Amino acid sequence: MSAGVDETDEVRVDGAVEPDGTVRSRRRWGTVALVLTPLVLFALLLATGLGRDPRELPSELIGQPAPRFSLPRLDAGGTIDLGDLYGQVVVVNFWASWCVPCREEHDALAAAWGRYRDRGVVVLGVSFEDTREAALEFRDELKGDWPLADDPGSRAAIAYGVFGVPETFVIAPDGTIAAKTTGAVTYEWLTDEIERALRAGNAE
Repeated sequence: MSAGVDETDEVRVDGAVEPDGTVRSRRRWGTVALVLTPLVLFALLLATGLGRDPRELPSELIGQPAPRFSLPRLDAGGTIDLGDLYGQVVVVNFWASWCVPCREEHDALAAAWGRYRDRGVVVLGVSFEDTREAALEFRDELKGDWPLADDPGSRAAIAYGVFGVPETFVIAPDGTIAAKTTGAVTYEWLTDEIERALRAGNAE
């Protein structure tokens, strides 16, 4: 036998002698695992989160005290202070004139406002990254008459974790956030959540 490398091309790994082909195979499988692991995790994320309707995703604010705000009225003088509305059910709707789903949801908000305004429920529209002129033109065009507020610097939107519009929150009489939905709100969702908040308030 020559003094060169044996024909089996063995290498020593951790004190043991193994064929070089075995080492290459293990390295190859390790590389495959490194590539597949992120793909599998991403697929699981899609299946459990991103693939679901965002309306169904829970909000960290649910059950927590609603962030306080005092905002200038958009449709009149003065301000709207959320603290002044405690004891009532408050529907806070973040919207904008340039938002197509905001136009789609308008009738649902108008119907809920008309049904519940005499039962201690306040619908409050908060303008999101819009001009006062455009927001008022939108209101005048669609004939909404619930109170509207401006949100300079988007401070309220940031406090509520708003990423886009429309987003709608239902605040219970005790000042906690009872429900949240993203996208164009429906009349069914509004009535269900308002009734639930009213029952909770009456039970206290």
